Amino acid sequence: MKLTNNTIFITGGASGIGRGLAEAFHQRGNQVIIGGRRKALLDQVVAANPGMESIELDVADAASIDTAARTLIARYPTLNVLINNAGVMPFDDAGGVLDDAQARSLVDTNLLGPIRLTSALIDHLKQQPAATIIHNTSVLAFVPLAVTAVYSATKAALHSYAMSQRFMLRETNVKVQEIAPPWVDTDLIKKSGDPRAMPLDAFIAETMAGLADDREEVMVSAVAGFRSNPGPGEYGLFNGFNAEMMVNPIPV
Repeated sequence: MKLTNNTIFITGGASGIGRGLAEAFHQRGNQVIIGGRRKALLDQVVAANPGMESIELDVADAASIDTAARTLIARYPTLNVLINNAGVMPFDDAGGVLDDAQARSLVDTNLLGPIRLTSALIDHLKQQPAATIIHNTSVLAFVPLAVTAVYSATKAALHSYAMSQRFMLRETNVKVQEIAPPWVDTDLIKKSGDPRAMPLDAFIAETMAGLADDREEVMVSAVAGFRSNPGPGEYGLFNGFNAEMMVNPIPV
């Protein structure tokens, strides 16, 4: 995608990767609108970035998505980039009893949220000279982390959906790109400075370069092996990765 002269809506844009992307695009002169549930945090980010704008949005709520989509179309007629970034990552135990409410919230937020929001905006995006949809999945879409089984599954499902969507839009003006972050040092889990986590600024810089290259999948170099792993022999890396994470768990 081109990195300038866009009107961009980013869900979950008030913190973490979402804020990093929002500020990177804002610095390049794009009109950036961030969406999220926490108005005070949205206001804080907008105040720190004059010219950025925001709307309240709960991506887990279908009615909130419909309201936000109508507002975006009416207020920003040149909207041509949607970044489905918002997500939650609670831990679980696939070997025990799952919290049903938590599992439903994960699916509503991480999978149905991007699907519903894209659906609500797709006709508008098709009317733009050039448009892009970016889905933020995860390296865990390819090598799941067993202690976040439902999260990993939602990201694998969103990766699959992005592939189908890209194919269905192949003859339109709408491109579909996917970013699949590794563990990035943000508050999605707990910002801790753990050396295994990629610094946010390094992740944003490498990701922006990849987006500019029009790659269908934008992966930072640190996760190339994980992306290449799925296949008949995938259990070796999967088992080793998860065994190491059990010995040295993510701080929560």
